Amino acid sequence: MPTPPKISIITVVYNGAATLEATIKSIACQTYKNVEYIVVDGNSTDTTLDIIKTYAEVIDKWISEDDKGIYDAMNKGMDLATGDYLWFMNSGDRIAQPTTLKQAIDSMPDADIYYGETVMIGSDGKEIGDRRLKIPDSLTFESFKRGMLVSHQSFIVKSSLVQHYDVKYNYSADFQWCLQAIKKAQTICNTRLVLSEFLDGGFTKQNIVPGLKERFRIMVQHYGLASTLYHHVFIALKFFGFVIRHKRF
Repeated sequence: MPTPPKISIITVVYNGAATLEATIKSIACQTYKNVEYIVVDGNSTDTTLDIIKTYAEVIDKWISEDDKGIYDAMNKGMDLATGDYLWFMNSGDRIAQPTTLKQAIDSMPDADIYYGETVMIGSDGKEIGDRRLKIPDSLTFESFKRGMLVSHQSFIVKSSLVQHYDVKYNYSADFQWCLQAIKKAQTICNTRLVLSEFLDGGFTKQNIVPGLKERFRIMVQHYGLASTLYHHVFIALKFFGFVIRHKRF
């Protein structure tokens, strides 16, 4: 029987004493066992390192040092990774269920990319609701004209398809990174699963305006100005409609 592919799961964290343990536990309980777990800490000043050391049996590799931002830290994680696939699950985010990773990989052996839905959770760990943007039934390079329809935490990609995050982007390098991977991919699998639970109010939400500006620039780079302006009319309408209905974004 062939050996299942190795999945490198990478968590970046800075002063995550209140959030990191839940992330680690969601990875430790996975029924899929060929996992390499990497934690990149940005030289935390709270008790994050104590938590990392407590779970030394779960964490295969970890470093704690200053970095130049979240995407620099992610690049360090990629440099440490030896897996066939990469999955970023940052501090406070969780894999949805113990069987999630096994079900995802079993859904299509050797896919280039696996993707799925994301559920939003609050700081108390309780579910808030679905993510504002819904995943497409079939993910293609054209899909992201309508925004980042797949959350970064619900995107598992072959390591051979990706390169370092472009650190000239401070807030939306993940958008660019996913786009580049999708463009190269031959087989993209919709797992039809909730893959991740995303902690609301984190880095992305705290920087929503500059993040959207960067994302607009990236979309213009890939799709052109006219197409980006056209699709942003519908993106804006959907955004405000969601806010009105759900009183959140």
